[in-house]
Amino acid sequence: MKVKKNILITGAPGTGKTTLVKKIIEEVKGLNPSGFFTEEIREKGARKGFRLASLDGRSGILSHTEIKSPFSVGRYRVDVKGFEEFVSSMDLLNPEGRLVIIDEIGKMECLSPKFIGLIEDLLDSPKKIIATIALKGSGFIEKVKDRGDVMIFEITRENRDEMLREILKEVRA
Repeated sequence: MKVKKNILITGAPGTGKTTLVKKIIEEVKGLNPSGFFTEEIREKGARKGFRLASLDGRSGILSHTEIKSPFSVGRYRVDVKGFEEFVSSMDLLNPEGRLVIIDEIGKMECLSPKFIGLIEDLLDSPKKIIATIALKGSGFIEKVKDRGDVMIFEITRENRDEMLREILKEVRA
């Protein structure tokens, strides 16, 4: 039996996955985690896209309604090349780091073959991975959820506070 060292956080949109990840990042700062989270880009109250923020302070654009790109998910155009450059700049496979946080393994991110390869390498590595993952999704998303080395935590509005405690318990184990 595989050791379940990789933590996946899933849940419906708007349940607080990214908020939970930000709280986890605060709590595990002493472990010197690497990785990134996503944030909404809002203009005049309307969501226009998603911004990437690395744990070392850099940022980039994942998607926006007004960028030019052959890739789209819903009404958002996805900057796959920019995303790949952003993710590649983080050296997430560096053997020094023991904890990697990824927000998120979703439809937009999975448009990148480089990202899919990186996630496979990270999940197979000795590192502990904490990642948010789309609640629904086939292909790679389904493949990641079906791995024998993952624990899946489904967040809801009702359980999101206890999820933080449960996940931190696993991280510190």
